[in-house]
Amino acid sequence: MQCINTLSTVGMKSRLMPITRAFSVTAFMWKEKVLIPKRYLGQPTPFTHQHLLKMDEITPGISRGQYSARRRDLMAAIGRSIYGSAKNHVAIILGAGKKYMTDEIPYPYRQNTDFLYLCGFQEPDSALILESIPGRELPDHKATLFVPQRDSDRELWDGPRSGPEGAMQFIGVDEAFTTDCFPEKLHRYLARENTVVWYDVFRPVHDSLHQDVSTNLIQPSRSRGHTVNILQQTIHAQRVIKSPEEINLMRKSGSIISKAFKETMKFSKPGVNEAHLYAKVDFEARLGGAEFLAYPPVVAGGNRANTLHYISNNQAIDDGEMVLMDAGCEYHGYASDVTRTWPVNGKFSEAQAELYGAVLSVQKDCIEQCTAGSTLDQVYHFMLLGLGRSLQNLGILPSSLNDVDLNRVSKMFCPHHVGHYLGMDTHDTVRVSRSNQLQHGMVITIEPGIYIPAAEDSVPSKYRGIGIRIEDNILITDKGPEVLSQECPKEIDVIESIMKR
Repeated sequence: MQCINTLSTVGMKSRLMPITRAFSVTAFMWKEKVLIPKRYLGQPTPFTHQHLLKMDEITPGISRGQYSARRRDLMAAIGRSIYGSAKNHVAIILGAGKKYMTDEIPYPYRQNTDFLYLCGFQEPDSALILESIPGRELPDHKATLFVPQRDSDRELWDGPRSGPEGAMQFIGVDEAFTTDCFPEKLHRYLARENTVVWYDVFRPVHDSLHQDVSTNLIQPSRSRGHTVNILQQTIHAQRVIKSPEEINLMRKSGSIISKAFKETMKFSKPGVNEAHLYAKVDFEARLGGAEFLAYPPVVAGGNRANTLHYISNNQAIDDGEMVLMDAGCEYHGYASDVTRTWPVNGKFSEAQAELYGAVLSVQKDCIEQCTAGSTLDQVYHFMLLGLGRSLQNLGILPSSLNDVDLNRVSKMFCPHHVGHYLGMDTHDTVRVSRSNQLQHGMVITIEPGIYIPAAEDSVPSKYRGIGIRIEDNILITDKGPEVLSQECPKEIDVIESIMKR
């Protein structure tokens, strides 16, 4: 197949003319030196969503220039790697495909976040190639998008597509082709000598495009002695540090879910079904501006809170029981992740208040430890010791245990880590170790818990069947930790006051 290049971004303004595709004639609007297709694409644009996007933005709050800078920073990091002296570099990042729950009925689409981070393009079945330019040093590079061809029949059913022209002009890459051209373009890189290929071989996010990469580039490259490197480690090291624009979006995401929690607490009452609380927090988050929840929430009443990943959310919560809710939302691609535990009747019992107070005290102490230079692993061990001493004070653990034994035994009552990185994904940048030092611009969760199953007969009966977790989102700054979910109530008197009727 002959792949014909789209219009080049260089000199476009002087050569601008309408281009007929699928439904309509494509025109372009020039404003502040930004070229925007004057038609619907497969995502919001400043032309179709003027209330949401400024003229230079691809994502609300994030400009084309910042996306370009991200790609440049990635190529600079590749240039600093031990393979940086190689003559040629090719980085391939795939977009996600659609997933189907049944024949022709798709799940809500969510783009691969590494791909989204580098270009902001939200349409499925797409790919991005970043390549070094012969004769020029990194981070100089060429960015090429591969996107689905416009198709009037499919657009009738699925909605508008950008096509190569719309994608190139809106996203601001150097070239754009249809995905039909993807295998041919990959094959051409084999002719280059001393080439390093950067691709996540063991993490295919799109089956057919991954097969194209494997068949046309990875396997032949290895047979010719070209180096193939995993790319995700490099991207995640970059993504884990949030820009001021990203931090603003995460502040908003944290605020939205915090207010949704508050309204859900007010909505709670004895006998309420977990599914209704799920629906309430989802409704309030969307009403607050979130696109959707960041993950299937945990809404666990009573003893079910001791199942850490309980997501059945289909039982009634009895009077006197507590509900543990773990929920977050996505706001323009950035997640929040908050957990609160409260009595469904609005009043903590003595035993509930004792356990809750212990978890809350440890959580506050852990947040104070979240300073630049510390690590999540260090905070984790600090949490285990704090929980162990609290359990001793409550008579749940013997007072004779030393600190080493407390750390070990505490894991029985809190089997999960103290937190994780947070960002575009709920469990963000998973290739970044929790033993790495925290830095200004990182966002993490802090979420200690105490879980005592109803069948745990080694514990005083008044504490059995109670599971408590308190989780907040923490921005690391040079001035100390900032709680992005601070609007979410967590003090006992505040929760009880909110739930009074």
